[in-house]
Amino acid sequence: MMLSSVRETSEIGKLSAVCEATVCGGILRRRPTGTGEQVEETSSIRDSASSLQEAIERHARYSLGKHWRDLSARDRFDAVALAVRDRMVDRMLETEERYGRSNPKRLYYLSIEFLIGQFLGNNLLNLGIRESCREALKNLGASLEDVEASEPDAALGNGGLGRLAACLLDSLATLGMPGYGYGINYEYGLFKQEIDNGYQREKPDNWLAEGTPWEIARPDEACVVPVYGHVEHSVDRKGGYNPMWMDWKVLIGIPHDIPVVGYGGQTVNYLRLYSARASQDFDMKIFNDGDYLKAVEQKIASETISKVLYPSDVMVAGQELRLVQEYFLVACAIRDIVRRFERDHENFQAFPEKVALQLNDTHPALAVAELMRILIDEKDLEWEQAWTITQATLGYTNHTLAPESLEKWPVPLLESVLPRHLQIIYEINRRFLDRISAAYPGDAGRLKRLSIIEESTPQQVRMASLAMEGSHSINGVSAIHTELIKTSLAPDFFRLCPEKFNDKTNGITQRRWLLKTNPALASLITSTIGEGWLTDLYRLRELEAHAADAGFQAEFERVKHLNKEKLAGIIQDTSRLKVDPDSLFDIQAKRIHAYKRQLLNVMHLVDEYLSLVDDGRQPAVPRTYIFAGKAAPGYWLAKQIIKLIHNVGRVINHDPRANPWIKVAFIPDYRVSLAEKIIPAADISEQISTAGTEASGTGNMKLALNGAVTIGTLDGANIEILEEVGRENMFIFGLKAAEVRTMREQKSYRPWEYYARDPRVKRMVDSFSSNLFCPNEPNLFAWIFASVMDANDEHFHLADFTAYVEAQEKAGDTFRERSRWTQMAIMNVARMGKFSSDRTVAEYARDIWNIKNPS
Repeated sequence: MMLSSVRETSEIGKLSAVCEATVCGGILRRRPTGTGEQVEETSSIRDSASSLQEAIERHARYSLGKHWRDLSARDRFDAVALAVRDRMVDRMLETEERYGRSNPKRLYYLSIEFLIGQFLGNNLLNLGIRESCREALKNLGASLEDVEASEPDAALGNGGLGRLAACLLDSLATLGMPGYGYGINYEYGLFKQEIDNGYQREKPDNWLAEGTPWEIARPDEACVVPVYGHVEHSVDRKGGYNPMWMDWKVLIGIPHDIPVVGYGGQTVNYLRLYSARASQDFDMKIFNDGDYLKAVEQKIASETISKVLYPSDVMVAGQELRLVQEYFLVACAIRDIVRRFERDHENFQAFPEKVALQLNDTHPALAVAELMRILIDEKDLEWEQAWTITQATLGYTNHTLAPESLEKWPVPLLESVLPRHLQIIYEINRRFLDRISAAYPGDAGRLKRLSIIEESTPQQVRMASLAMEGSHSINGVSAIHTELIKTSLAPDFFRLCPEKFNDKTNGITQRRWLLKTNPALASLITSTIGEGWLTDLYRLRELEAHAADAGFQAEFERVKHLNKEKLAGIIQDTSRLKVDPDSLFDIQAKRIHAYKRQLLNVMHLVDEYLSLVDDGRQPAVPRTYIFAGKAAPGYWLAKQIIKLIHNVGRVINHDPRANPWIKVAFIPDYRVSLAEKIIPAADISEQISTAGTEASGTGNMKLALNGAVTIGTLDGANIEILEEVGRENMFIFGLKAAEVRTMREQKSYRPWEYYARDPRVKRMVDSFSSNLFCPNEPNLFAWIFASVMDANDEHFHLADFTAYVEAQEKAGDTFRERSRWTQMAIMNVARMGKFSSDRTVAEYARDIWNIKNPS
């Protein structure tokens, strides 16, 4: 098969028609519409406990084919979720009708990850029917909490990137804005983490094994995705160059919509996730040729594309699968978006006026080439027209400052998988370099640095450069991150087009991360200042007037202690470790990575332990160090850190001298639903990344919003939290980003000087070269001694160590002053207004997307 200009693309249209004709979707009921009062009255009736109970029992019988009394725990969840989904679908169809009347500009958010977690509790709260559901289930002899616990996490993400995407969707719907997520419907999400003798073991997380009641399959809107083949160079009837993409293979993308309800239930948008299926045409041809096994193999290979989140790209095969996965997302999304646009518009000049496409990091960067290909090859636009439309439509969010983390694809691989796209990328780069040459004549070095094609062996396509050149907006996710993009990551690009760069500091949705996660604190806040904070987080400032009030402090402390008791129970259940809720809960829960410096945390607690048992120096207060997080399966160092935490914990937890003062816990299988239990219990929030390495962080926001006091470096959003909360309500330490950069550039870091100067530093570091924490596995942690004593230690552990210890000691001393500590915690909650994703979305909508609530 071939793809070229509009005259040669009829095969794709035929395949789409075949795909739509051979599959059928379900019929969705919708609520009758009428006047606003009628709709509100109907909604009120449908959302009553009796109506919900009736719907739940109906789904038990007709959707699951069972009596309520015979349902398993998972069946009960399905029945409840389907009853809730009915109400969301009604509102989703009404939302689409409302949008249809005003034909607004729409936002499409492309992300390789959406880390959503559990849906049910959040949906009930946003719909305002949680208590009705609780009553309905009570009447049926069931507990809402038990039903909610039966839901598996939708582990469609790995960390902050995917969680940010989920928060933004919540805020888009809450603000009534037409915004949709586009992603991949991974059958296997991020792995389940098990701990075996301190070592991380990965188990598959088949979250879709029993299906999910939240998804609505849309097979009638399937997309055809061409891959592989080659480009033949020819001319059209007018003698113009007419490249033809020939002999491509076909994948089919089947969309599944998950309704996303905003707070108050007035707007329901959706997240569209694509599952990969083999083309029936191709399978039948091979089948008819008599090669049944080959037909089956092709089907399996095609459907592998949406099988697993982030396949390992260490091997070439894994790298190819990841590239195909990223293109699959982009191709499905853009074809669907173009199809929607063409329902109401004929002239593609209006495309940027009706469509905004946001690229969440570099994974969807192929959208630049794919949109160009569709506009030129299928819609017959001239290059200049297509390029103007593409740039005006696309925006790019950068999430990393590490050059090695910016995606690059080998040219030979792109040439094999996407030959036409590589051709388009070459042409984009040629025109880009011509523009640079005109602006900076004779500057070969600048051309080399800015080129989308890296001149290595083999050549590489720099996806961040493609995204920057192909977008009208380039944003960072915190003020310092945006500044570092301009000055360190892409200074040449910034000088060339400074108008593209802007900051959009990340945010979190307070509906999930306070109302749902910490209902006791949410209730205390609402009873004190009202519920306005649920849609305007700046209203939390009203708590400042109560921060020093003894009565409010007592209630605040009661809530915190209750949450700590619950977490202590989880630690007992998962780790067989008894911890004291009266101790200081010092929590570092996040992805395990060198730059996040879990190692620095362990270094401090080892120093505290050795000071106690060797010197008799007791800590200011008993402290429980709580860790949680997953290491990437192929990341040896991170997995060694997990082993280190367990071994250090084993020694300390079994030493009677340390027992009253220090406990170390690692809670396995960190995920959104577990984070919702850990975060409300934190006294201290560890945000200790090397300055200049964390783009933003959102865990810092969630913890502070729930009354944790941050101990951290001047990195990422910590800086803006400091500006809002005040230095007197945080514990800040360590090098600044500029100081780190200077030490790197001047090679002035000398860890041996810190080692020789301070006996405590020496003792702590030497403990890793001894077998103190690995008596049964000699020299297991010798690498840590070598790493932190290396002048090339990228994370400057010893440079920050003493300042970190001093900050920790100050935190311990302050924790003894209960009133002072509680006031600090309350002030953290009160001053988190800036960090709502509602604010983030409003800024994107105003400055980049140009969308608004059409009501």
